[in-house]
Amino acid sequence: MAALTVDETAQLKQILQKRRHWLLEEIRDELARSGEQHYIDLAGRVTDLGDASVADMLADLDAAMVDRQITEVRDIEATLKRIDASGYGYCSGCGADIPFARLLAYPTAMRCVSCQSTHEHTYAHNENPTL
Repeated sequence: MAALTVDETAQLKQILQKRRHWLLEEIRDELARSGEQHYIDLAGRVTDLGDASVADMLADLDAAMVDRQITEVRDIEATLKRIDASGYGYCSGCGADIPFARLLAYPTAMRCVSCQSTHEHTYAHNENPTL
């Protein structure tokens, strides 16, 4: 496993598992709090179009937060699979070891800092939604 020790890998795996557990709890809580009834309560209290747009925005914001959390859970699960397959800690761009400090700060990192920077510059325009 890259330049990571067994203890470092175990530490990172534990961090990932705790984060996944926390995110799943947050998703469950958010879905329980929101839903149609939450939107109906907000929309039922509106008195003008401005209030209606705020109610719509709040419902959309809740959905966006849950979507972001689900994406992070998927990233964590993919990382845990890489750990189990002994593919964790290697840059997907150049194959070099990803330093422990980087993985500690960003445990789902798939690239070293250099390759990540290149990736962001190359594909920055592809992820921006357009109308």
